[in-house]
Amino acid sequence: MTIWRFDAIGTLWEIETSHELGADDRERVGAEIERFDREWSRFREDSSVTRVGRDGGSISSPDAGAMLDAYRDLSRASSGAVNPLVAESLDALGYDASYSLVASSPIVAPADWTDRVRWTAGEATASAPALLDVGALGKGRLVDLVAGVLADVPGDLVVDAGGDMRVRGDVVRVGLEHPYDPTKAIGVIELQDAALCASAINRRAWGDGLHHVLDARTGVPVRTWAATWAIAPEAMRADAVATALFFDGGPELAASWGVEWVRMTTDGRAERSPGCPAQLFTTRR
Repeated sequence: MTIWRFDAIGTLWEIETSHELGADDRERVGAEIERFDREWSRFREDSSVTRVGRDGGSISSPDAGAMLDAYRDLSRASSGAVNPLVAESLDALGYDASYSLVASSPIVAPADWTDRVRWTAGEATASAPALLDVGALGKGRLVDLVAGVLADVPGDLVVDAGGDMRVRGDVVRVGLEHPYDPTKAIGVIELQDAALCASAINRRAWGDGLHHVLDARTGVPVRTWAATWAIAPEAMRADAVATALFFDGGPELAASWGVEWVRMTTDGRAERSPGCPAQLFTTRR
């Protein structure tokens, strides 16, 4: 296997292939990442999301329907804790476009987001200025898109975007990184023709107890769960469930989608779905 490493959307990517990717393949991957980022990044002044957050209007994107359909399911399952209008809440805590990391008072995300944002398969429209954040599943979606771009590349394939990955071909053994000690794993899992996505409160953390996993109903970071992992055929659904598992209703959503999972509490206990194939090294609840 050969490995192509590069930075994009604020994370390190590693694409492993049986044979080294040519310039055309790399150009196609770069173009797809750029397109997605230009449409959905709230950290870019020239993105469609930033424009709609400022002026309202529409985002034309082939990802609109799939992502917002999944957000609707996430929001229902979590009783509103997951909400794509959580961007202003993240901004208020300092996780803003300038990465100020200076927190002010929490802001509650608007609960009526499905009234404010309407969508079709290829377009999302906001009736008034509305800043979207697709962080609950966007990176998983992009991993799937990159894997799709490379679907015609023969042999084995691993697309890994900062730990959110999709595997095609031979089995890949993956460690589940301990959220408080990156030199350790709480378990391992073998992936084949599947995706694994993880979320942890230590990945984007700053200040005293501030991190990127917020309860949209309060605007405050979650406190009970430290890390989650989800295994699914597609990375977008794995990414979405990894977010949902921080809240009540997450396991039920995972079961309805056929997603297996592991999660760990902030006091170090772990639990997993009944059919999860992971081997855990830590206490199971």
